[in-house]
Amino acid sequence: MGEIAQVLPHDEHNRTLIENVHPAGYRNPAPAARYNLVVIGAGTAGLVTAAGAAGLGARVALVEKNLLGGDCLNVGCVPSKAVIRASRAAAEVAGASKFGVEVPPGIKIDFARAMERMRAIRARLSQHDSVERFTKELGVDVFLGEGRFTGEDAVEVNGARLRYRRAVIATGARAAEPPVPGLSEAGFLTNETVFSLVSRPRRLAVVGGGPIGSELAQAFQRLGCDVTLFHDRAHLLEREDPDAAAIVQQALLRDGVRLVLDAEIFRVERKGEEKLLRYRAGGGASDCVVDEILVGAGRQPNVEGLELERVGVAYDPKSGVRVDDRLRTTNPRIFAAGDVCMAWKFTHAADFAARIVIQNALFPSFSGGRKLSTLNMPWCTYTEPEIAHVGLYEHEAVAKGIAVTTFLRPFSEVDRALCDGEEDGFVKIHVRKGSDEIVGATIVAQHAGDMISEVSVAMAGKLGLSRLANVIHPYPTQAEAIRQIGDLYNRTRLTPFVKALFQGWLRWTR
Repeated sequence: MGEIAQVLPHDEHNRTLIENVHPAGYRNPAPAARYNLVVIGAGTAGLVTAAGAAGLGARVALVEKNLLGGDCLNVGCVPSKAVIRASRAAAEVAGASKFGVEVPPGIKIDFARAMERMRAIRARLSQHDSVERFTKELGVDVFLGEGRFTGEDAVEVNGARLRYRRAVIATGARAAEPPVPGLSEAGFLTNETVFSLVSRPRRLAVVGGGPIGSELAQAFQRLGCDVTLFHDRAHLLEREDPDAAAIVQQALLRDGVRLVLDAEIFRVERKGEEKLLRYRAGGGASDCVVDEILVGAGRQPNVEGLELERVGVAYDPKSGVRVDDRLRTTNPRIFAAGDVCMAWKFTHAADFAARIVIQNALFPSFSGGRKLSTLNMPWCTYTEPEIAHVGLYEHEAVAKGIAVTTFLRPFSEVDRALCDGEEDGFVKIHVRKGSDEIVGATIVAQHAGDMISEVSVAMAGKLGLSRLANVIHPYPTQAEAIRQIGDLYNRTRLTPFVKALFQGWLRWTR
């Protein structure tokens, strides 16, 4: 029996969550003589692998030491998006006057209710990842406890020996702790603990200006916190398209987030109930006093305790388990998927990596092996506006020796975006120079994450940009911007020579 996980606060919603994803009364089953697949880790990669393999008739054991559902359900995608939605409601009320809606004074944000709503949604969704569903509906043997490799064909969990033909490492990753003196002693929050808050921190420092830090800094500022965001680079979201990142950076500033860029936090001290961050930025040293510190500066793979050396699986403490393009580790009987081994640290990436593992681990002779590199992987940062991307950035294309032509449609020229008051954004699509082959795209919009899929479909189906000009969109929608970019491309095909031919034909047919 695994150690019962603790999730705070101890309310009805979290009791439901625990009952689903790590029930107190659960007893591990007697192991089968041998499993087709033993999966260690029950986050997205592990759950999809286990469910998919069992659905195909495989005998599967799933091992989890904490909560089924992993980061996505418990401390990642689900709770963060619920909090972000609450913060957007607060921003909509605050900005209602620009639409002619006057909000009476005295409107307040109930932080505790917003967080309770998040916990209720999480509890409701947890049934899909529950122990009961996986054992009774899907036929998976679920083992709660810490798994470790004990031999070439065995994993041990709480003294039980699970023998396998193939194994999958899907243990995920956790928030990395910056090496700042005094930070641990002062105490800090990560994505694993911030969603346990029941009262609003009046002053909040966010460390890290990547996707997690930017999303939560904006969300908590909108929910009434006084947020200071520290980032060690010159601008936020430095991995994104610079034009896109600049729009989001300005949005955070408009919301009231204080940005400290090119910052080096060199010490943290605790002063009673307060926390003092000492930092350098702009050529000088300064202090910042806050009530809580939220760290969102990178991820660290969960490789400890698995005894990977025993089974010849190579790994790095920072980058995780080493895998090839078919997600095989250096031990051909063991595969890996998700944050523990991949640069793409997204739930949907883990999902589709799991599908590759199922095929390559169970049916390699039928498929010849599916490859991770064949995936067109979109992603989205859920700030407001959102940034969504798929394929190559322009600088990546140049580095690969691919000459590109870029087409841009700003939302200031899109009717629906003007009506919505959401003109700060754009659609940008790169095509291989001299053709309409799409090599990458970035969208900055309120719902960019929903819009990017149209471009992803085109890339996956090898449809060129000219074909997108033929996709009819309802009018008015913001997604029309994608079709309009297709029109922009088609106009480039109307060369002076082609135009002269058309004019000649029209004169002759008068």
